[in-house]
Amino acid sequence: MALALDLGGRVALVTGGARGIGRGITEVLLAAGATVVTCGRSEAEPPAGATHRLCDVRDAASVAELVAWIVAEHGRLDVVVNNAGGAPYALAADASPRFHDKIVGLNLMSSLLVAQAANAVMQEQPGGGAIVNISSVSAVRPSPGTAAYGAAKAGVDSLTTSLAQEWGPRVRVNAVDVGLVRTADTADHYGGDATVAAIEATIPAGRMADVAEIGQVVAFLASDLASYVSGARVACHGGGEQPVFLHIAQQEAQKEQQ
Repeated sequence: MALALDLGGRVALVTGGARGIGRGITEVLLAAGATVVTCGRSEAEPPAGATHRLCDVRDAASVAELVAWIVAEHGRLDVVVNNAGGAPYALAADASPRFHDKIVGLNLMSSLLVAQAANAVMQEQPGGGAIVNISSVSAVRPSPGTAAYGAAKAGVDSLTTSLAQEWGPRVRVNAVDVGLVRTADTADHYGGDATVAAIEATIPAGRMADVAEIGQVVAFLASDLASYVSGARVACHGGGEQPVFLHIAQQEAQKEQQ
C-alpha cells in the first residue's frame, strides 16, 4: 500500500499562523496541498496561498464568526491547529491576577473555544476532522518565569486527551509538545548568538528546531497517515532538555581536565 502525506482537498485553520512557528506550520500545510486560513488579532501577511482573517481566539463570538466564514467560503473545515499563544517573562509573585488570567485565556481557553466551534462542523461533515493543539515542553517540566503559561499548556495536554475521548471517532485530537525553536526573534529572546549556541549544545539533537519541523509533525497528525492516532502528545524537542545537575557536573569535569 502506497502511503503519502497528502492534504489535498482539506481546509485548515491555523491560529496565529502568519508568524513564527505558526507560519512554519502554515507553509508545510500549503505544501501538502491544503487550503489554509490563518487568523490573528491584527492584520498580517500570511505565506503565499493562505488567507488571513482577523479573530480574537479568546472571544467565543469572534471564533464562531471565523469558523462560519470558513465554512461559507470553502464548504468545510477539516483541520484546526491551535497555535496561538505565548507569554512574556514574569515572576509569579509579581504578576497581577489580570496578567495570569490573560495568559491562561490565550494559551488554554482559546484552544477549547476554537476546538468547540470546529468540532461542531467536523462532526456533521463527511470525513470528520483533525485538531492539533500546539503545546510545550513547559507543560511537563517546571516553567519558572512563565508559571501561568506552563500551567496553561499542561491544561492543553489534558484537554487534548479528554476531547479525543469525547469527540472520537469522527474527530481526532492530538497535541505537539514543542521544545526550543529558532524563529526571527530567537537571538533577541535568549540574549544573542553566543548564548543561543550554548543552549543548543545542551540539546541532544545539537540545535533548536526549524519551524518547518514542527509543521511536518502537525501535517502528519492532520493526515490519514495518523488515522489511528488520537489523544496523543507528540514530543518534538530534539531529545529533551539536559538535567541541570548533569550539565553542571560536565562543566566542572571539563574545568578539571584543563
